[in-house]
Amino acid sequence: MTRRRIDINADMGESYGRWTLGNDAELMPFLTSANIACGYHGGDPHVMRSTVRLARDHGVGLGAHVALPDLLGFGRRAMALTPEDLKDYVTYQVGALAAFAAAEGVGLQHVKPHGALYVMCSQDERYARAVVEACAEFDRGLILLLSGEVVATAARVAGVPFVAEGYIDLDYDPQGNLVLERVKRVRDPQATAERAVLLAREGRVPTADGPIPLAADSVCVHGDAPNAVEIARAVRDALLAADVELASLTHLVGGAKEAR
Repeated sequence: MTRRRIDINADMGESYGRWTLGNDAELMPFLTSANIACGYHGGDPHVMRSTVRLARDHGVGLGAHVALPDLLGFGRRAMALTPEDLKDYVTYQVGALAAFAAAEGVGLQHVKPHGALYVMCSQDERYARAVVEACAEFDRGLILLLSGEVVATAARVAGVPFVAEGYIDLDYDPQGNLVLERVKRVRDPQATAERAVLLAREGRVPTADGPIPLAADSVCVHGDAPNAVEIARAVRDALLAADVELASLTHLVGGAKEAR
């Protein structure tokens, strides 16, 4: 039987100016992919560069964590906008992070929408296509990290590599929808790690009515959780103990080229 492979990703670089969120330096060693904020919901030029450098030094794949222009609301407020507007917002953010990556001698691996934009792309094919088109125009090897058949279909039609992710530090309802938290709460690291193993080995996630199927090749650990470092460490250790190979998105998709 083929050994199971999975990516561990986290949202990073969301500090801004004198405001600090999360502990990127301690969290980064436990990841294989990092979603770096590009200034729209968090992050600033200095934080972007330092987070890119941190990921490079740990051999972690770089991704642009693109969002709606909502710094005050941390990108969690939906906006009425055209697909054309969204496409330009994504291109702008990807280009900014790509410049810092190039300056640090690495390249971009993937793009992941954040917050309200994540939900919008998962549910509305117009927004899904806009994000996919932005990725394709920048680099057809750029991987899109998201969930849902709407965006998976859009990526497939456009020939953009796609990896589905699952959440282990958020709950799912019996219909498979995420139960979002406005403020991240402390979760038990061992219980969260067990959820990661269940997803990686069996393709299932727990709900109030029992486990349900979920196809995912990447698990997300939220960097803004109070005990994110402890969770990431427990998840990584549990996956390795369960004979699950950890691999960045680039290595998972196989055909996607290495970050340039």
